[in-house]
Amino acid sequence: MILVYYLFMINLTAFVLYGIDKRKAINHSRRISEATLIMVAAIGGALGAFAGMLVFHHKTKKKKFRITVPILLVFYIILNAFFLYQNYHIVITEYDYQSPKVSESMDGYVIVQISDLHNQWFGFDEKILLSKIRKCEPDMIVVTGDVLDSGHTCYEFAEDFFRGAVDIAPVYYITGNHEEWLKGKRFDKFLTDIEKMGVRLLDDKMTCIDSTPTGFSDEIFDESSDSGENDQNGDVVRRFKLVGISESSLGGNIKSKVDSIKEECALSGGDEDTLMILLAHEPRYLESYNSAGADLVLVGHNHGGQFVVPGKGGFISPDMEIFPKFYGGRHSFNDTTMIISRGLGNSVIPVRINNYPEIVKITLHAE
Repeated sequence: MILVYYLFMINLTAFVLYGIDKRKAINHSRRISEATLIMVAAIGGALGAFAGMLVFHHKTKKKKFRITVPILLVFYIILNAFFLYQNYHIVITEYDYQSPKVSESMDGYVIVQISDLHNQWFGFDEKILLSKIRKCEPDMIVVTGDVLDSGHTCYEFAEDFFRGAVDIAPVYYITGNHEEWLKGKRFDKFLTDIEKMGVRLLDDKMTCIDSTPTGFSDEIFDESSDSGENDQNGDVVRRFKLVGISESSLGGNIKSKVDSIKEECALSGGDEDTLMILLAHEPRYLESYNSAGADLVLVGHNHGGQFVVPGKGGFISPDMEIFPKFYGGRHSFNDTTMIISRGLGNSVIPVRINNYPEIVKITLHAE
């Protein structure tokens, strides 16, 4: 959106400058220099400059303008088409996760991961994004932080996304660093509003996903929950644990935090054989996620390294790390698998190159 605002303003400026210069020419007053008029076209205002030439019949007899401005216009049309495709063409990356901890009843269970939306606009009411998610036919949608952007916050875009997502599948959401920076009354209202829609906020909480004869069910536990089984009249076939870690907890003892949440769930026996999926925002804590007992970790944050260099990988992370190790893809540490979403939106760096916005689709398989 920052890039869109810039292009709008620079083209409006170019159009106005060409109009002002035409007026000055008519009045025989001091003119705007030709270098300035060419420069404003060269830095992105070629469309405004070209429109100004046509509307005001200005500089149309000057060869340098007749040739330079149209060439710049064609160049920027091609360049903008390239950037639009790079930043709005959503891809679906599929992963298969196989484990002896996945029961036969959960075989084929589909999780769709959305991360780092950053208020990116994918059509009215986010319909382009939601349509792509729907095609994945998910049993669950997990959102691993930064659905909002602290620099250009639009709660309405985020609410549009969640409103549509809950109509597709159950939605579980943890916060990222941008939500952490936005904490306050307006953000609290946002959380209340999306929870009313049916979004499950999983910051420092745990839910046990049960496979039953009638489908899947859950019950959310946190450090203040009453202990107890989540059985449904003995009909529970098998469950996996879905644990969410808030951004504010990542700097502390992650294992201790997860253990305190797991205690409240009070699973009776066989806990080591129960699949644990952990949602977090940042990938750099992989060893801590492993220590906490996570089997599968879903994270985001690094935006795929923003620019993917062939043979080298992602170039830069939001933390300004050059060629970060964890920019995307699948990684393992001991018996923990971590999948990193490249995300959907942008923040400080407003463009992606060779790094399309990504929806992650994970299918669980019994072993």
